[in-house]
Amino acid sequence: MARSIETGSEHLSAEVDDHGVAVITMNRPERRNAMTDDMLSGLALALADVEVANDVRCVVLTGAGGAFCAGGDVKGFAEGDGAGGGAASWDVGVHEQRLSHKNTSGVLFNMPKPTLAAIPGAAAGAGLSLALACDLRVAVDTAVMTTAFARVGLAGDYGGTWFLTQLVGPAKAKELYFLPERMDMATALDLGIVNRVVGAEDFEATWQDMAARLAAGPPIAYRYMKENINRSVTGDLMTTLELESTHHRHTGTTQDHKEASQAFVDKREPVFEGR
Repeated sequence: MARSIETGSEHLSAEVDDHGVAVITMNRPERRNAMTDDMLSGLALALADVEVANDVRCVVLTGAGGAFCAGGDVKGFAEGDGAGGGAASWDVGVHEQRLSHKNTSGVLFNMPKPTLAAIPGAAAGAGLSLALACDLRVAVDTAVMTTAFARVGLAGDYGGTWFLTQLVGPAKAKELYFLPERMDMATALDLGIVNRVVGAEDFEATWQDMAARLAAGPPIAYRYMKENINRSVTGDLMTTLELESTHHRHTGTTQDHKEASQAFVDKREPVFEGR
């Protein structure tokens, strides 16, 4: 049954549809969905919900008004104490930032469900980092991306340096951070930063179809596929082989595997129930 998720922020909405797709939308279009503290807090709340919710099998992160997310609110930085201000002390600020990183980018990357960034327009700075934290990315062909941080004298946050390095390698990642040019989607696709690029007329249908396919897929197998791949990034070959052995044998005992095997024999699509 479809439901809304309380985020506590007017700048973030979240809802789950009848197919198990949770769509989280950053909604501050007048600032190209630039982040606010309550938006990030709301995102952490929404992700904490969908990570463990039994009615959610795929999570989509997107933005309203033709943009994904412009990252930090640079205008707000200029009007206030900068990106490092706002906390009771420097040490408290660092701790709060770490918690925010772990509860947003960290959860998108680690949760045992597929996550998809649907990018309708600009993704910059920490907004790009959030997109990179997702498992897959679908972008409209007119979107642009930029790390942006060097332009405002910041080092970067929300995991972008790590995610981008995994996708393009350290030399290219350094170039994209040191010299933050606007990247078109043809280039992003060629570099492997996005998975699909489509025209505006097909954008919504494309990401919705992909999300529906992910939601209809085998959730137990997805859980362990994702862990295998994520752990392979930081682990060695033998660790990955051990994980694959355990997870493959485990998924071979599930009802989903039995259903899929019978569906193959019956020449029909399997119905996965996560059992």
